[in-house]
Amino acid sequence: MEVTAGWTHRAFPMEDASRVGEARRHAAQLAAGMGWSELDAGRLALVITELGTNLQRHAHQGRLLIAARPQASEVEILGIDEGPGIPDIALAMRDGHSSGSTPGTGLGAVKRVADAFEIHSTMPEGTVSVARVRAAGSRRETVRPGPGSILIGAVCLPAPGETVSGDAWAAAATDADCNAVLLADGLGHGPEAAKASLAATASFAQAPAAELHATLERVHQALQTTRGGAVCVARVDAAASTLTFTGAGNISGRIVSGVFDKAFITQHGTAGIRIRKPEVTSAELPPHAVVILHSDGIETRWSAERIRPLLQRDPTLVACVLLRDHTRHRDDATVVVLRRKE
Repeated sequence: MEVTAGWTHRAFPMEDASRVGEARRHAAQLAAGMGWSELDAGRLALVITELGTNLQRHAHQGRLLIAARPQASEVEILGIDEGPGIPDIALAMRDGHSSGSTPGTGLGAVKRVADAFEIHSTMPEGTVSVARVRAAGSRRETVRPGPGSILIGAVCLPAPGETVSGDAWAAAATDADCNAVLLADGLGHGPEAAKASLAATASFAQAPAAELHATLERVHQALQTTRGGAVCVARVDAAASTLTFTGAGNISGRIVSGVFDKAFITQHGTAGIRIRKPEVTSAELPPHAVVILHSDGIETRWSAERIRPLLQRDPTLVACVLLRDHTRHRDDATVVVLRRKE
């Protein structure tokens, strides 16, 4: 059974033109580390140049988030800004279109060159986009960690000033219709918090199909040599339309559909230090629902209205909107989104 270790993004605020080059050089290092050809690395550089230049020239608080996904031989590039928004995305995607107030130039090129590209924009809130570039010959699905009918999208960012994230997540397709996922938030942030969260994902990877209460107990034992952390482990069963979950600490969760919005909470406690006997809870998944897990770097009180138009699209777009609108800007921030593949 293949386990996907969650990826962490590095943020590049597009404050001036030099940051576009910085993002491009970082992506080149990621591509080289995965043994990419010059042609594939060139496609990646073009996508970053076009998206980054648009953000730098036209957007407010624009930034690129870049992450390598070695298991898929892929680099993910997220574009996030806080306005002014694109009034006509179809027009903006046409080659040669440009505007003095809204992005547009280069989006058509990104769609052609990237292996996957989706964009969502509202006015005046802003625009989010996700582009993925894969090495030639890679046939892996881009938003799914393995065989099955569950799509997964995620954003994971270190706290301001940190180079590593104290959050970590992992996922596994336990069978064709079922995915298990773990999200951990090490106490504090920085390298010591990262040790705790990575110990949690490593423990999860040992037996991702195990009963959830057993997984949490095993993670609790594994974190006893660390500073500890908050942990949630969940399983989405597409065939049975159910979510089961357990955890300890302040990982938040929501089930959201077009007509449904329900939060689910984990028990008090800190894995690695002290937890209660794990209690596993089940909930029904309505049609077209998404399951959202996030660390406390994201505000817990957020409205589902802005993400409802995205429920049937790439789940990473949902994660981007929540990060943009509800990050606390002082801690590691992670959002993991799962939905059934329709």
